[in-house]
Amino acid sequence: MPSRKFADGEVVRGRWPGSSLYYEVEILSHDSHSQLYTVQYKDGTELELKENDIKPLTSFRQRKSGSTSSSPSRRRGSRSRSRSRSPGRPPRSSRRSASASHQADMREMRKEVLEVKLTPLVLKPFGNSIRYNGEPERTERDGMLHRNAEEKFHLSEEISSMSTQYSLHPRREEIKLKDIDSKEENIVPTKRSTLLKTSEVLGTQPKSLEFGGVPGVFLIMLGLPTFLFLLLLLCKEKEASLLNFPPPMPPLSKLWDTRAFAVYLFWFSLQALFYILPIGKVVEGMPLADGRRLKYRLNGFYAFLLTCVALGAALCWGVELHYVYHHFLPLALAAATFAMALSIYLAVRAAWAPPAALAPASSGNAIYDFFIGRELNPRIGTFDLKYFCELRPGLIGWVVVNLVMLLAEMKLQHRAAPSLAMILVNSFQLLYVVDALWNEEALLTTMDITHDGFGFMLAFGDLVWVPFIYSFQAFYLVNHPNEVSWPMASLIIALKLCGYVIFRCANSQKNAFRKNPTDPKLAHLKTIHTSTGKNLLVSGWWGFVRHPNYLGDLIMALAWSLPCGFKHVLPYFYVIYFTVLLVHREARDERHCRKKYGLAWEKYCQRVPYRIFPYVY
Repeated sequence: MPSRKFADGEVVRGRWPGSSLYYEVEILSHDSHSQLYTVQYKDGTELELKENDIKPLTSFRQRKSGSTSSSPSRRRGSRSRSRSRSPGRPPRSSRRSASASHQADMREMRKEVLEVKLTPLVLKPFGNSIRYNGEPERTERDGMLHRNAEEKFHLSEEISSMSTQYSLHPRREEIKLKDIDSKEENIVPTKRSTLLKTSEVLGTQPKSLEFGGVPGVFLIMLGLPTFLFLLLLLCKEKEASLLNFPPPMPPLSKLWDTRAFAVYLFWFSLQALFYILPIGKVVEGMPLADGRRLKYRLNGFYAFLLTCVALGAALCWGVELHYVYHHFLPLALAAATFAMALSIYLAVRAAWAPPAALAPASSGNAIYDFFIGRELNPRIGTFDLKYFCELRPGLIGWVVVNLVMLLAEMKLQHRAAPSLAMILVNSFQLLYVVDALWNEEALLTTMDITHDGFGFMLAFGDLVWVPFIYSFQAFYLVNHPNEVSWPMASLIIALKLCGYVIFRCANSQKNAFRKNPTDPKLAHLKTIHTSTGKNLLVSGWWGFVRHPNYLGDLIMALAWSLPCGFKHVLPYFYVIYFTVLLVHREARDERHCRKKYGLAWEKYCQRVPYRIFPYVY
């Protein structure tokens, strides 16, 4: 079956039957058997057109070259020809008078064309009534546009017939008139699109702020560090109960440790050193606003292997890794301090960033942009700060913290081997981190890289929240042991594998389709064509729910918490947090996709009604 070229809801130019005039139309539907498009004109007329009678709006912006000027050699040859008068040539005086009258007629006609050019063009979506430049829409303008187009068409025919009476080559006046027509055709859309792009980059266009706007992000920046420390303090208590919340706060002298801050700086510097090593392939990211593609070196998995070698060497040399457990709170405070300092640096350097370097999520408000990030890809030379922090210090640090908690459990509980619960937690989360590092290239298509800037939200989340909260189950088991039977462990492992299969298969299917939509291995998948030229998957994992990868994430998060038992609700805080986080991300994705794909996304939502949980949500 031949593929269709235009999507439902797309605004294009359709030829009026029996003429050569093209008008703006909206694609309503497409008949795959007859290969006819049902279109609607601005006056409400609905017709069926062939694909050859429909052209995209961009095709009218291209100016034809080659027919608007004659070559220099031809002009020189015309000057060297004999000046003998041909039998049909009028006298010289009559030619001059005719030329003068013709030039006067041309001036009048150019004036009329310029008057047509000043006719305001209403740009509106079909079925909606909006205001443009503060002026209400008027239905009479549609008729005026049709009449002006017809007058201009007949006018160009008259000029063409008059010019051929004197020469077979186009005259200068005709060339200029064609230029005027081509400019007039798209002058308003071009200016409007330019203004929209500029306003979006500069932040002058109103944007809907997330997280509750400026007050919301201000409270988040104050509340997150406080809540993190209270949660860690409560988890370290022997009787970890919500009834004891908030736990007693230790003095600041026990929270701040200069040596702990130096240890964290050493860890961050070590990962930065691994990042700049010339190993691993180099790939290009998604296109930026100016069309450029940044290059990224994929060596996260190699950095993880080098970190494992460094840890093995440290254990052989007798380095006490349980220092991390005993100074867990000071290390968390050191990481939070570093994240805040990094956020301040990012905000200061973003003040001098060019408009093309700003993130689509930035708003122009200083407080909100400090949180969400103003600059999209802050780099020091080729060192990409956001990309580095996404996977290296926090994600690899999460595995190191889990290993430290395993060693601390053996030492404090006098075990010859770690508990089965601790082994399950370490193994599950190790698999998750290794999977992320092995599929590092998939990070380049996420909203964190393509949409959000690098500010407090990602800096605190990557450097503090991931290593100190995602390791919460292992930290809990050190002081609250839980014995897990092998039948129970088998059920937990099965649940973990189920979540991982959903998570990995859904992401792999999405990434393969993004790389090569025409891959024969994906030929069985059904899609919906969109006005952006891309297709939406509506079968496979993405026909099950709209975000199957989030469903797999939540199942795995539950499997991470079950080894901790049911004595306290604290280990399941991560599941609650992860649910809230993914529901928020899903809502962001919904708004972004609905804005980007329009009618095609509405059709996708009708075919796949459930967002994350089948038959529930």
